[in-house]
Amino acid sequence: MKKIRPLFLFFVLLSLSSCVDIEEHYDFKQDGSCNVVYGFDMSSAVSVLMNLMTDSIKETPQFSLVKDTTLNFYTALPDSTQQKMTLDEANMARSSNLSIKMNLKKSIMKVSVNHVAKNAADLEYYLKHISKISMNSQIHSVTNTADNKQGLGFDAQQLVAGEDYYVYEITPHKFYRIIDKAKFNAFLKKTQSAFTMAKAMLIDMPYKVILNFAHPVKKVNNPRAIVSADRKRVTLITNMDDVMKNPSLMNLKIDF
Repeated sequence: MKKIRPLFLFFVLLSLSSCVDIEEHYDFKQDGSCNVVYGFDMSSAVSVLMNLMTDSIKETPQFSLVKDTTLNFYTALPDSTQQKMTLDEANMARSSNLSIKMNLKKSIMKVSVNHVAKNAADLEYYLKHISKISMNSQIHSVTNTADNKQGLGFDAQQLVAGEDYYVYEITPHKFYRIIDKAKFNAFLKKTQSAFTMAKAMLIDMPYKVILNFAHPVKKVNNPRAIVSADRKRVTLITNMDDVMKNPSLMNLKIDF
């Protein structure tokens, strides 16, 4: 049982967004479209946990997988999930991709979800509904299906489900998101054990948000946000430890 326990902890941590380096990228274009990328880097957690593994476990097939692939989010979903989606949800999923880069022996485990929003309304819809799809259709079904098709072999169920705790208001000239403290506290209750485990293993949990704009930013309400010299980039850097103590650190109101 002692040999199995580290393996169990390994996959528990990989399945929770609380144990990864999170980066959100927003690239707003002149035509009003926006490319959104949620990046989840679990390499730090992998590096720590690999030190707990015996050589026999490291030689198992799970730890020999090397993958670098991109899947269309919609086509990767099971037929049963596709049939339950609305037309708008299906179109959103079709314009999203899931990319996976994995080499456990080299402590590499990165996942990103990419979406191109046509305009402000499309972006707001995406940000409000991507977590719904990940929770209701269970995003782990995507990776399980991918595993059947391409041998990926990991569970990413909660990677974007956490985005459910934001309230968004987006127009062609503003990007507002406010954290819903009630939903955030509910999220913390579900993932508290993973946070505690990560902290005990000295695994950092940085959180970075980068927004690139086609026009200079007029106003930013978050004092921690860093505005570039040309005022076209806003960067917010914090970590989940600080956010748990003060959720409002993630609030952003940007006029541009």
